[in-house]
Amino acid sequence: MAHLTVLEFPTADGAERLESKLSELQQQHLLDIQDAAVVSWPKGAKKPKTRQLHNLSGLGALDGAFWGLLFGILFFIPILGMAIGAAIGALTASFADVGIDDNFIKRVRDEVTEGTSALFLLTSNEVVERIAEALKNEDFKILATNLPKEQEDRLKEAFAHS
Repeated sequence: MAHLTVLEFPTADGAERLESKLSELQQQHLLDIQDAAVVSWPKGAKKPKTRQLHNLSGLGALDGAFWGLLFGILFFIPILGMAIGAAIGALTASFADVGIDDNFIKRVRDEVTEGTSALFLLTSNEVVERIAEALKNEDFKILATNLPKEQEDRLKEAFAHS
Protein backbone atom coordinates (compact mmCIF):
# COMPACT_ATOMS: atom_id res chain seq x y z
CA MET A 1 0.00 0.00 0.00
CA ALA A 2 1.22 3.48 -0.81
CA HIS A 3 1.57 6.05 1.95
CA LEU A 4 0.97 9.75 1.53
CA THR A 5 3.17 11.88 3.77
CA VAL A 6 3.37 15.66 3.93
CA LEU A 7 6.51 17.33 5.26
CA GLU A 8 6.33 21.04 6.08
CA PHE A 9 9.41 23.28 5.96
CA PRO A 10 9.83 26.68 7.64
CA THR A 11 11.20 28.25 4.45
CA ALA A 12 9.80 28.62 0.95
CA ASP A 13 12.70 26.63 -0.55
CA GLY A 14 13.03 23.91 2.09
CA ALA A 15 11.00 21.28 0.23
CA GLU A 16 12.96 21.85 -2.98
CA ARG A 17 16.27 21.41 -1.18
CA LEU A 18 15.31 17.95 0.06
CA GLU A 19 14.84 16.64 -3.48
CA SER A 20 18.41 15.33 -3.98
CA LYS A 21 18.45 13.68 -0.55
CA LEU A 22 15.23 11.82 -1.39
CA SER A 23 16.75 10.62 -4.64
CA GLU A 24 19.70 9.21 -2.66
CA LEU A 25 17.35 7.45 -0.22
CA GLN A 26 15.48 5.89 -3.11
CA GLN A 27 18.75 4.70 -4.70
CA GLN A 28 19.68 3.12 -1.35
CA HIS A 29 16.32 1.28 -1.39
CA LEU A 30 15.21 2.94 1.84
CA LEU A 31 11.90 3.90 0.23
CA ASP A 32 10.14 3.71 -3.09
CA ILE A 33 8.88 7.10 -4.23
CA GLN A 34 5.86 6.50 -6.40
CA ASP A 35 5.06 10.16 -6.81
CA ALA A 36 5.94 13.48 -5.24
CA ALA A 37 5.01 17.14 -5.46
CA VAL A 38 6.25 20.37 -3.90
CA VAL A 39 4.31 23.40 -2.74
CA SER A 40 6.39 26.50 -2.12
CA TRP A 41 4.94 29.79 -0.98
CA PRO A 42 7.50 32.61 -1.24
CA LYS A 43 7.05 35.64 1.00
CA GLY A 44 4.99 38.30 -0.74
CA ALA A 45 3.31 35.87 -3.14
CA LYS A 46 -0.48 35.76 -3.16
CA LYS A 47 -0.57 32.02 -3.66
CA PRO A 48 1.83 29.10 -3.56
CA LYS A 49 3.67 27.55 -6.50
CA THR A 50 3.25 23.83 -7.09
CA ARG A 51 5.35 21.33 -8.99
CA GLN A 52 5.17 17.58 -9.50
CA LEU A 53 8.60 15.98 -9.05
CA HIS A 54 8.76 13.69 -12.07
CA ASN A 55 12.47 13.06 -11.64
CA LEU A 56 11.89 11.42 -8.23
CA SER A 57 8.79 9.42 -8.93
CA GLY A 58 8.98 5.86 -10.12
CA LEU A 59 5.88 5.11 -12.10
CA GLY A 60 4.15 8.43 -11.50
CA ALA A 61 1.33 6.72 -9.61
CA LEU A 62 -0.70 9.91 -9.57
CA ASP A 63 -1.15 12.24 -12.48
CA GLY A 64 -1.01 16.01 -12.55
CA ALA A 65 -4.80 16.15 -12.32
CA PHE A 66 -4.70 14.57 -8.85
CA TRP A 67 -2.12 17.03 -7.58
CA GLY A 68 -3.90 19.92 -9.29
CA LEU A 69 -7.22 19.01 -7.70
CA LEU A 70 -5.66 18.46 -4.28
CA PHE A 71 -3.74 21.72 -4.36
CA GLY A 72 -6.81 23.52 -5.70
CA ILE A 73 -8.82 22.32 -2.71
CA LEU A 74 -6.01 23.09 -0.29
CA PHE A 75 -5.05 26.54 -1.46
CA PHE A 76 -7.45 28.09 -3.96
CA ILE A 77 -11.04 26.87 -3.73
CA PRO A 78 -11.79 28.09 -0.19
CA ILE A 79 -11.74 31.72 -1.31
CA LEU A 80 -14.55 31.09 -3.81
CA GLY A 81 -17.21 31.14 -1.11
CA MET A 82 -19.94 29.02 0.35
CA ALA A 83 -21.83 28.44 -2.92
CA ILE A 84 -19.55 25.58 -3.87
CA GLY A 85 -19.29 24.03 -0.42
CA ALA A 86 -21.22 20.93 -1.49
CA ALA A 87 -18.97 20.46 -4.53
CA ILE A 88 -15.89 20.73 -2.33
CA GLY A 89 -17.36 18.13 0.01
CA ALA A 90 -17.92 15.73 -2.87
CA LEU A 91 -14.40 16.27 -4.20
CA THR A 92 -12.71 15.84 -0.85
CA ALA A 93 -14.67 12.65 -0.19
CA SER A 94 -13.00 11.13 -3.26
CA PHE A 95 -9.58 11.57 -1.60
CA ALA A 96 -10.46 9.31 1.34
CA ASP A 97 -8.86 6.28 -0.34
CA VAL A 98 -5.41 7.82 -0.06
CA GLY A 99 -5.88 9.12 3.47
CA ILE A 100 -6.92 12.67 2.65
CA ASP A 101 -9.83 13.75 4.82
CA ASP A 102 -11.16 17.04 6.17
CA ASN A 103 -8.66 17.01 9.07
CA PHE A 104 -5.76 16.50 6.64
CA ILE A 105 -6.97 19.37 4.45
CA LYS A 106 -7.49 21.71 7.41
CA ARG A 107 -4.08 20.93 8.89
CA VAL A 108 -2.25 21.51 5.61
CA ARG A 109 -4.18 24.75 5.01
CA ASP A 110 -3.34 25.99 8.50
CA GLU A 111 0.35 25.06 8.36
CA VAL A 112 1.47 25.73 4.77
CA THR A 113 1.36 29.50 4.61
CA GLU A 114 3.32 32.33 3.06
CA GLY A 115 7.06 31.84 3.62
CA THR A 116 6.86 28.04 4.00
CA SER A 117 6.90 25.00 1.75
CA ALA A 118 5.68 21.41 1.80
CA LEU A 119 6.71 18.16 0.21
CA PHE A 120 3.95 15.67 -0.63
CA LEU A 121 5.28 12.13 -0.99
CA LEU A 122 3.52 8.99 -2.12
CA THR A 123 5.84 6.18 -0.99
CA SER A 124 6.02 2.52 -0.10
CA ASN A 125 8.56 0.14 1.44
CA GLU A 126 9.87 2.75 3.86
CA VAL A 127 12.73 1.83 6.20
CA VAL A 128 11.69 4.34 8.85
CA GLU A 129 14.69 4.17 11.17
CA ARG A 130 17.25 4.55 8.36
CA ILE A 131 15.27 7.40 6.76
CA ALA A 132 15.09 9.17 10.12
CA GLU A 133 18.86 8.82 10.53
CA ALA A 134 19.54 10.15 7.02
CA LEU A 135 17.27 13.18 7.50
CA LYS A 136 18.07 13.99 11.13
CA ASN A 137 19.73 17.32 10.28
CA GLU A 138 16.94 18.53 8.02
CA ASP A 139 14.54 21.19 9.31
CA PHE A 140 10.95 20.00 8.76
CA LYS A 141 7.99 18.58 10.56
CA ILE A 142 5.73 15.73 9.60
CA LEU A 143 2.45 17.45 8.91
CA ALA A 144 0.30 14.50 7.93
CA THR A 145 0.55 10.89 6.88
CA ASN A 146 -1.70 7.93 6.23
CA LEU A 147 0.85 5.44 7.52
CA PRO A 148 -0.52 2.84 9.91
CA LYS A 149 -0.70 4.37 13.42
CA GLU A 150 2.22 2.34 14.80
CA GLN A 151 4.51 3.29 11.89
CA GLU A 152 3.43 6.94 12.05
CA ASP A 153 4.21 7.07 15.78
CA ARG A 154 7.67 5.53 15.21
CA LEU A 155 8.39 8.03 12.44
CA LYS A 156 7.30 11.03 14.50
CA GLU A 157 9.25 9.77 17.50
CA ALA A 158 12.39 9.27 15.42
CA PHE A 159 12.23 12.82 14.08
CA ALA A 160 11.38 14.32 17.46
CA HIS A 161 14.84 13.25 18.70
CA SER A 162 16.78 14.60 15.71
